[in-house]
Amino acid sequence: MKKLKIFSDGCSRGNPGQAGIGYLICDDRGKIISERSCGVGVRTNNEAEYIAVIKALEEAIELGAAEVEVFSDSELLVKQVKGEYAVRSNRLKPLYQKLINLSQALSKFEIKHVKREENKRADKLARLAIASE
Repeated sequence: MKKLKIFSDGCSRGNPGQAGIGYLICDDRGKIISERSCGVGVRTNNEAEYIAVIKALEEAIELGAAEVEVFSDSELLVKQVKGEYAVRSNRLKPLYQKLINLSQALSKFEIKHVKREENKRADKLARLAIASE
């Protein structure tokens, strides 16, 4: 059973504005097996955060993951996915549903909030994506 860890981040220049995502996928020993950075058009910061997790989960599933642990510095995203906050934004509802559907394809899915300092590499990747636009 393949266990993977994801560190993800999204950002936007303006809210909404040009947005970018960044994520790392690591094996269960912490070795980086994939690292991505890309622009996602004009989005809100929260949309970018969701898109980062969605893209990372899609890749993790393609890599054969059965168990995934996601780390994000977006408290809103983490609490919405855990069901602690309602998803009220019409812009986030379809992204939330897509993330939930992807998570249900796994035998085990966890999402955890981390401080920005613990997510520096994903943050840097997300910022690089909008710096080049």
